[in-house]
Amino acid sequence: MSRDWYSLDELARHLGRDRREIEKLVNRGRIPGRKVAGDWQFHPTEITHWLEQEMREYTDRELAIIEQSHRTVEHATASPIAVLLSRETIQVPLEARTKRSVLESMLEVAGRTWQIWQPAVLLAAIQERESVLSTAFDMGVAIPHPRNPVPDALGQSLIAMGRTPSGIPFGAPNRGLTDIFFLVLCRDSRTHLHVLARLGRLLQKPGFVDELRLAPDSDTSYDLICRADAELTAG
Repeated sequence: MSRDWYSLDELARHLGRDRREIEKLVNRGRIPGRKVAGDWQFHPTEITHWLEQEMREYTDRELAIIEQSHRTVEHATASPIAVLLSRETIQVPLEARTKRSVLESMLEVAGRTWQIWQPAVLLAAIQERESVLSTAFDMGVAIPHPRNPVPDALGQSLIAMGRTPSGIPFGAPNRGLTDIFFLVLCRDSRTHLHVLARLGRLLQKPGFVDELRLAPDSDTSYDLICRADAELTAG
């Protein structure tokens, strides 16, 4: 098997699910793949795009499975949010009134780490992802990110967070407005999916989004996120 493709067994391990369950979904056309010489093969990039979309509807338990199966050596014992988010990468309030200005401002916030090497490249990659399908949820939260990792454009994976004083059109379902933004910039797909799964669980935590929306400043927002993240780990 080429290292550029997953076999059925490898995909099951990658997703943290039973092989028979995955095979049923594949045969029903629910998972993108192709047969070569009678064996199923799956391209990692196609699987990442498919899984990213599927995760929007996952329960906490399903997200926890994805999170566990995508842990890396660097995040083996700690939440990726605890490792990749810092006080300096949070801006509340975030003074931006349009989708583009939000993305530009969030990249400036991320740039405080000195890990953003090619901001124009990252901005273009994030805008391309948004053109395919908005990363906004119906709860007023968006998680902008590149469609594919751009490792040459940043030094280390990181997360930035910002909240605008009022909601703006960002492509949410039913034309809802968005005011909370988590910018996710990862150097590899495994870390990317790990972060998305963890953020998804955090956003499902009862009361978390409402509390975050009421946080008056960056420090309060950071402390609230860290506390909620620690509760997920402990729970």
